[in-house]
Amino acid sequence: MIGFLRGILLQKQPPHIVLDVHGVGYELEAPMATFYDLPEEQAETALFTHLVVREDAQLLYGFSDRSQRELFRSLLKVNGVGPRVGLAILSTLSASQFVQCVKQQDALTLTSVPGIGKKTAERMLIDMRDRIDGLDIDSSGGENVEGASLETNQDPIGDAIGALIALGYKQADANRVVKAVEEKSEGRDDLIRNALQMLSKR
Repeated sequence: MIGFLRGILLQKQPPHIVLDVHGVGYELEAPMATFYDLPEEQAETALFTHLVVREDAQLLYGFSDRSQRELFRSLLKVNGVGPRVGLAILSTLSASQFVQCVKQQDALTLTSVPGIGKKTAERMLIDMRDRIDGLDIDSSGGENVEGASLETNQDPIGDAIGALIALGYKQADANRVVKAVEEKSEGRDDLIRNALQMLSKR
């Protein structure tokens, strides 16, 4: 099991990351919460990782802190929740916001995440109710999302739309929401963050 990687950040295009570890390029997928914490490309960074082995692929997921990874692993134990939905949850809600959803049995907020319908949300709330106490997550809401800017591309709007589609949102919804938040956003990271906030309030 690969649990941790430290290396040079070669590429970051949500939700994909390429990390050079002593000459070996590791491809990872990560939630937006992790992307907000990443440094500029060509800088050194470290990520906690989770490896998923399937018959047709070995998929590596990266997280900027241990609590994100532990929540991701717990979510994968819920029937009907796979890695894609797990990433969408951690991109739409912070770990502390998810904990509050579970404690308040708030299915409505969970259904704002792409890939989660009413039945899946209700099952998740039941399954996670007894697990969250064992997770090391600050439920007060203190999250570090003040990481370096994601700006490495000349097309922030296209990048933001592409990131939302990769997280499971429909292209029409991604186009509409990015356009709605464009004027009040400064760059790609702000576009994605504001778009996700709007989508979570639908």
